[in-house]
Amino acid sequence: MKIRAALAALVLSVTGLSLNITTCMASEEYIRVKDYLTLYPEQAARMEQLSDRVHNPAITLQNSQQRPARIAVLYPGLQSSDYWRRSLRSFEHRLQQIGLKYQLKTFLSRPSVDAALQSQQLNEALQWQPDYLVFTLETVRQRRLIEQILAKGTPKLILQNITTPLTNWQSHKPFLYVGFDHAQGTRLLADWMLEKVGYEADYLMLYFSPGYISKMRGDTFATEAARYPAVQQVAQYFTNGNRTKAYKATKRALEKHPGISMIYANSTDIALGALQALKEQGLADKVLLNGWGGGSNELAELRTKDLDVTVMRMNDDNGVAMAEAIAMDIDGDGNQVPHIFAGDIRLLHSSTSDAEIDQLKQQAFRFSDLDPQPVSGAD
Repeated sequence: MKIRAALAALVLSVTGLSLNITTCMASEEYIRVKDYLTLYPEQAARMEQLSDRVHNPAITLQNSQQRPARIAVLYPGLQSSDYWRRSLRSFEHRLQQIGLKYQLKTFLSRPSVDAALQSQQLNEALQWQPDYLVFTLETVRQRRLIEQILAKGTPKLILQNITTPLTNWQSHKPFLYVGFDHAQGTRLLADWMLEKVGYEADYLMLYFSPGYISKMRGDTFATEAARYPAVQQVAQYFTNGNRTKAYKATKRALEKHPGISMIYANSTDIALGALQALKEQGLADKVLLNGWGGGSNELAELRTKDLDVTVMRMNDDNGVAMAEAIAMDIDGDGNQVPHIFAGDIRLLHSSTSDAEIDQLKQQAFRFSDLDPQPVSGAD
């Protein structure tokens, strides 16, 4: 059955997803965390409460469950970045620590390019009638499907890897936005990289696909770079987060613009593709290149000095936050779950000591390293 048929029952009028924000923010598609707290000041205490639960030992579930909670997870986890696979492992470890009974169906795809597969997976997930659906937002297609789910109000939707609520979803909010602030991480990278090149460089922008990640990471960097007249973006490419496309785009850009001295990569796979091109041309030590996320592959390249800088997410916090939010909901405290959980991000560069990297790895991967095997996707 095609997805539009499977979702027919979900298609309600979404004109009711009215904008309930101040006029000065009406033109903004996303609301940054600090602005969201201005609109909803009560959220600050709830965010702090969830953060405390994430960083402290698990509290056993207080209420008995009549049946296991059904949880469907759809992730673009088939990529070099281990963010999504670690998220699943930390999520399950915390659910088990809490003592929550659950059934889990997991669906993995490639980012950006597997639209048909993602639609099929969402169809199967919804037919299973889960209590909670964990999804992400990158493409326009995903956004339309999410709006239909929000309009119906079931299943409860957890949006992963996004911490900036959408302005036109304020009357029908997801259960939880969870992840790490892309703009915050990008500003950390921009500050370090721009200072490193002395605020003077021709640079290449390697975007993800047209959508949320490119806007929050790529456009934020471009805005920061534009503050300095001697920093010029000489080329840009959308790579769909594909390593091979990033490799080819980097080679093409270097041929056309041999003076490039800095590359801003929007994701791990993009950074690794660009690095391959730089190594082939003997430029790995001459062109500044960043990673994004601080997963295992990036940290390995950082230790060898081939990658210059990255921002490392305290990765497992996202899975723990999802488990704790579901536990609160089942315990009857769902109205105390904050709208947003944004985990900690740390800047690492080629001069960061191995000891510091190892310490941060212990914190970031404290649950996901307990199970070296990928999550199977079974319940």
